[in-house]
Amino acid sequence: MAAVSPAKRARKEANSDDMKEAFPDISPIAYRPDAPADETLVFRHYNASQQVMGRSMQEWLRFSVCYWHSFRATGLDPFGGATITRPWDDGSDTLENAKRRMRAAFEFFAKLGNKYWTFHDRDIAPEGSSWQETNRNLDEMVELAAQLQKQHSIKLLWATCNLFSHPRYMNGAASNPDAHVFACAGAAVRKGLEVAHKLGAENFVFWGGREGFQTLLNTDLNKEMQHMANFFRMVVAYKEKIGFKGQLLIEPKPKEPTRHQYDYDAMTVIAFLKTHQLDKHFKLNIEPNHTMLAGHSYEHDVVMASAMRMLGSIDANTGSPDLGWDTDQFPMDVKAATMVMKTVIEQGGLQPGGLNFDAKVRRESTDPRDLFIGHVGAMDTMARGLKAAARLIQEGTLARAVQQRYSSYKSGLGHKISNGTATLEDCEAYVLKHGNPSATSGQQEHYETIFNHYVHDLK
Repeated sequence: MAAVSPAKRARKEANSDDMKEAFPDISPIAYRPDAPADETLVFRHYNASQQVMGRSMQEWLRFSVCYWHSFRATGLDPFGGATITRPWDDGSDTLENAKRRMRAAFEFFAKLGNKYWTFHDRDIAPEGSSWQETNRNLDEMVELAAQLQKQHSIKLLWATCNLFSHPRYMNGAASNPDAHVFACAGAAVRKGLEVAHKLGAENFVFWGGREGFQTLLNTDLNKEMQHMANFFRMVVAYKEKIGFKGQLLIEPKPKEPTRHQYDYDAMTVIAFLKTHQLDKHFKLNIEPNHTMLAGHSYEHDVVMASAMRMLGSIDANTGSPDLGWDTDQFPMDVKAATMVMKTVIEQGGLQPGGLNFDAKVRRESTDPRDLFIGHVGAMDTMARGLKAAARLIQEGTLARAVQQRYSSYKSGLGHKISNGTATLEDCEAYVLKHGNPSATSGQQEHYETIFNHYVHDLK
């Protein structure tokens, strides 16, 4: 009997009727702006086709669902075991279970209405007893993913490799003091780039969860960061070799699980990339929950990365600053969403990046419908932020106030300072002629009140 090709087997499995509908009680999420408050499985603000400043909401927002939180999370925390079980997941590491899980995920995507998804290699395929078996498992799952993407018109926003969970990575991956572990990370990323290329990923992300240190006493900082830079050069070389056109992204985080992570925040990563002449090849994937862990405001790294022309994508989530760890909650704050979307509009969009919901339902939210509600609420929040930011930008009240604040740089010495022709002698001559400057109010409360007008006055 002739062997069945992996692609043909994947097509059959993608269309399999063996698995019952994973979400039989959930219909495709509809746009119903007048729905009552207790109907939480409807969109009130996200209307995919609605035009905002010349583009549809779908084009501006580019929503993505992450596989790891939505389809691998079980509610585990440091103080208790799993609380979340799913009818399609028997908890095993078999390929059969992985395939059921993936079909359930694509049913979820189709009913939610997002057009993108993201995953780590180990999210979708179990690790085998050897490197060869691990890759075979991944290949089989990628064939199914390709068929399901085609069947449901879903695209891969980005792929990434899990270089932090396996015990081999306890001391890091690209920064590991053992070259053998470094080689494992390189082999994994080689395969990961090939998978991303095959599935048409628009980006490829690196989050260095264990690229850092617990103590400086056993750490050679220069060596570890140089090895990381060399690792990224290998990535660029292989990306170009196989013809992968996706954008490479690095995701900052200051700590957890390491005491200090080398990609601490946006400016730290940008400095690293520029120091090692890698900034032409990489941009940043910003997660606001990580930004807050670094002691910054929610929108800080989004704005900072955009200002440096390095913002590539956003992991749309939030955290609880009072807790002090990475809680990965769904973004539900319209004010924070407006600040983010203001930046996105001002830089002309996120493409080829997007808004990836790196968020999970709470440990106590155990019903499958909770997974939908979290995403629906977050999508509506970001849509409200988009509408508020668009109106703020179009009316220009805030922008005019900011321009006026810097008006002294339009002429005279200020103009020379701006264009880089002023000298220290020019500065001294100006001060000798004009004396001390008068105090000018920063009017922070005025700006905050203007901003709140747009956030809270949505039509």
